Amino acid sequence: MSNIIEIKGVSKHFGDDQALHNINLNIKNGEFLTLLGPSGCGKTTLLRILSGFETANSGTILLSGKDVTDIPPEERHVNLVFQNYALFPHMTVFENVAFGLRCKHTPLIEINERVNNMLNMVKLNKFAIRKPHQLSGGQQQRVAIARAVINEPIVLLLDEPLSALDYHLRRNMQIELKDLQRRLGITFVFVTHDQEEALSMSDRVAVMHAGCIDQLGTPRDVYEEPCNVRVAKFIGQANIFDTKIVHTTQKTIQVEIEGEIFTLKNSDEFAVDENVHIVIRPEDIEVWGKTEIKDTTGMLPGIVEQVIYKGSTVDLIVRLHSGRSVSATQFFNEDDENLEYDLHEKVWVKWMPGWEVTLRHMDTE
Repeated sequence: MSNIIEIKGVSKHFGDDQALHNINLNIKNGEFLTLLGPSGCGKTTLLRILSGFETANSGTILLSGKDVTDIPPEERHVNLVFQNYALFPHMTVFENVAFGLRCKHTPLIEINERVNNMLNMVKLNKFAIRKPHQLSGGQQQRVAIARAVINEPIVLLLDEPLSALDYHLRRNMQIELKDLQRRLGITFVFVTHDQEEALSMSDRVAVMHAGCIDQLGTPRDVYEEPCNVRVAKFIGQANIFDTKIVHTTQKTIQVEIEGEIFTLKNSDEFAVDENVHIVIRPEDIEVWGKTEIKDTTGMLPGIVEQVIYKGSTVDLIVRLHSGRSVSATQFFNEDDENLEYDLHEKVWVKWMPGWEVTLRHMDTE
C-alpha cells in the first residue's frame, strides 16, 4: 500500500514551547490512522500542520508525493473536521453540506445530486431543511463530516469530533464513522485522547508524548507489545512489577514477583540480574475466592479492596501482602460462584495459563 502522506523531520515551537520534535511518519493510502495521546502532546498541532492551518518551523510534508509544506489549506485537497463542528448556524443542513461546492461554482444540478447522495450516505436525508440547532450532537457531527467529504478530499482530518457526545452516542458514532471510512475508501487521520476509541477504530495508532511519537503500530501491537512503560500505562490498564532476572535458559527466564518465582519465555536481550518491568494486563489475571484452593503454587494471596460490576465483567482491585494493589478483570458468568466477591475477602491471585506478559528494561521510559 502506497503512502498518501509523508511527514519528514517536522518540528514546531510556539515561543519557547517545543510542540513537535522531529516527527517522521508515513500514512498509507486508505487507512484509518489515529494520533493518540494526552492533552498537550502535540497531536492537534500535527493535524493542523497537515491541514495547512499551522506552519512547521522545519521539516517537509508530502501529499501524494507532492511537497505541500508551504501550500495554503485550500490548495491541499484535504479537509479538516473541527472539534466543535463549525457549522454555519444560519444555514440548513443542505446548505451547510453544499457550501464547498457552491464556492467552487459547481453547477446547481450537480450540487443537488451530490448533496442528496451525501445526506443519504450519512443518514440525514430527512433533515435537509433543518438548522444546526435543531439537530442532536451526533447529527451535527455527521453534517460536519458530510460537508468535508463532499469536496472529495484525498485525506480527511478529524480533530476529536466525538468528544462532545454522550457515551452511547459516541459508541454508535465510532461504528458509523469507521463504516463511512470503509465505504468512502479515503484516508482518515483521527485525533483523540481516548484509548478505547483509538483501539476500536484504527488500522494503526501513533501514540504521542511531549511532541514525539512513542510508538506506531496496529491497535493490537500498542496494547499487547507496548514499546515502553509510558505507553503501557497510557494504553488501557496495566499491572507493572519492577523486578530483576534471576535465571535464564535458552527458552525461558525466571523473575521474582512478590516473593514467588515465575517462568517466562526467554529473549536474547535480557540477562541475569538485569532490572526489568513486567507488564501484565488485568484480563490476564485470575482471582480465586470462595473456592477452596489446595495447591497455591504460583499464586499470590491478597484482600479484595474494590468490586466493580460491569455486566459481562467484574473489575477487582486486590491488595497483595506487600501492600501494592493489582487490577484484575474477571469475565462474568452467573453460574460461576467464584465470581461472587465480597469486600475485604481473602483471595488468591494467579496469572492465567499462557498468560501474556511484556518485559521492558527498567530504564525504558
